Amino acid sequence: MTELLVGTRKGLFVLEGEPGAEFAIRMRAFVGEPVDYAVRDPRTGRVFAAVTSPFWGPRIWFSDDLGDEWQPARGVALPKGGQDALKRVWVIVPGEAPGLVYAGGDPGVLFQSRDDGETWELNRALWEHPTRPRWRRDSGGLSVHSIAPWPEEPQRLALAISAAGVWLTEDGGETWAHGNDGIVADYLPEAARATAIDLCVHHLERAPRRPERLFLQFHGGVYRSDDAGASWTDIAAGLPHDFGFPVVLDPADPDSAYVIPVTTADRVTDGDVVVWETRDAGTTWIARNHGLPQGDAYLSILRQSFAATGAGTALELYFGATSGEIFGSGDAGKSWFGVAQRLPAIASVRPA
Repeated sequence: MTELLVGTRKGLFVLEGEPGAEFAIRMRAFVGEPVDYAVRDPRTGRVFAAVTSPFWGPRIWFSDDLGDEWQPARGVALPKGGQDALKRVWVIVPGEAPGLVYAGGDPGVLFQSRDDGETWELNRALWEHPTRPRWRRDSGGLSVHSIAPWPEEPQRLALAISAAGVWLTEDGGETWAHGNDGIVADYLPEAARATAIDLCVHHLERAPRRPERLFLQFHGGVYRSDDAGASWTDIAAGLPHDFGFPVVLDPADPDSAYVIPVTTADRVTDGDVVVWETRDAGTTWIARNHGLPQGDAYLSILRQSFAATGAGTALELYFGATSGEIFGSGDAGKSWFGVAQRLPAIASVRPA
């Protein structure tokens, strides 16, 4: 039985079922409120939900039984007296030390918890970084949306920020360095590209079995790094579009990546819904569309709406669209089936 946590513009949905057939809705929470992200910490079983209330603003809630009892976390706020307000929490990621959890949000903020997500504190080094005045908001805001811990090394972390590029720390967030070498922002004037730091990264993922390898979906490019994010190589050749939002990996295969290209003009699939897979680190790409809508299918899939569970031959893939549809694969993308339809606009999909 597979269980999915689905964040939507009208609450959190928990779905369950077997690959190959439509899933059932097991429960709902935060009915009517935007849930931008939800995830279960595999170490404790605790479920986190990032909820952007129209009345109370963005908050992180947690539940230990995924039932009716949810508790608000403390400390998810910006320093008092400043001109910035916390607009949204985009992502929550378990860290590599006991009790350590990260959360990223808008405006370009990183929060850390050391008590399994009950209390949080702002990472001051990133918040006060001297380059911050040069960071720029993209159409979705200024957001820390991707957090990639290094397995078993809690001091090492990679972040992606739209639009401020890739950031790396080797000391647990005390200091930060850019990792933008090789990324080409062709939407900027050519003269400005060499010194630009306002790079619009869409999503970042680390290969667990080869942690120095990262894959990145950019605003015009798909990239791979083999040196822990210090430099990047464009691997988008062979894809119909180099624009997209999510990227997903097979944990068993550091040469794997899955992307869903969309058109640059309007950010939707170009009539056919196709997931593209590489198993040679981006040298070649294979179209995976068996069972997906073909013809007059214009879907928008957001950066946190594509996820995997399992590994290798047992890899399952799931993605949701803002049209309220979810599709899944139980055979690593070779074939697809309808998981759910007629849900509210989907912001995130994560296996529970």
